[in-house]
Amino acid sequence: MSSRFLRFCLVGTAGFVVDAGALQAMVTLAGANPFVARAGSFLAAATFTWWLNRRFTFEVGHAPTRTEWAQYVTAMTLGAAVNYAAFAATLLMLPFAVRQPWLGVAVGSVAGLAVNYLTSRHLIFRH
Repeated sequence: MSSRFLRFCLVGTAGFVVDAGALQAMVTLAGANPFVARAGSFLAAATFTWWLNRRFTFEVGHAPTRTEWAQYVTAMTLGAAVNYAAFAATLLMLPFAVRQPWLGVAVGSVAGLAVNYLTSRHLIFRH
């Protein structure tokens, strides 16, 4: 396993904390629907992981741009689709997970990992 992939996994773990924490807060504190709130938590996590991946995982030398961020978030939509499908399936199959949606975020994160790594490495942060 490459050190770059391990760094990507570490960043992904931190992104999971942002994603799951934001989602849990929206559901618990604001009473948001977890299926709808997931869009906001994903965007927060994607922005967070974009910044960490460009600095820590892929060590990009140039300054960050809005275009690069938009390309990253766009590229992550394929992984996000896989992620969201696993998230939704978890909440639909395990009724208690609706009150603890972080469980679905965890399942979705694992499901989207490979897709997100490959698109990051080969499309966004290629050297």
